[in-house]
Amino acid sequence: MFGGVAFMVNGKMCITARPQRLMCRIDPELHDRAIKRPGVRTVKMNGHAYRGFVHVRADVVATKRSLDRWVRLCLDYNKRAKSSSR
Repeated sequence: MFGGVAFMVNGKMCITARPQRLMCRIDPELHDRAIKRPGVRTVKMNGHAYRGFVHVRADVVATKRSLDRWVRLCLDYNKRAKSSSR
């Protein structure tokens, strides 16, 4: 569905990885600030923009520190995120 490897945490999609980018599920309250960063953009599918979901280019997460930051944002929100209906 997301064109990459999806990592589920507590039954909820947390982050997906593909060679050129990550798709991160973050707190929607942090969305506007996140997309101001270079290499980060809102996820759009079928003409719909998804607040709280961002694509992060691979070069942005090339260092362990940067990758850890994005994974931490995803895991922090995962604790509060709602599960999708199945």
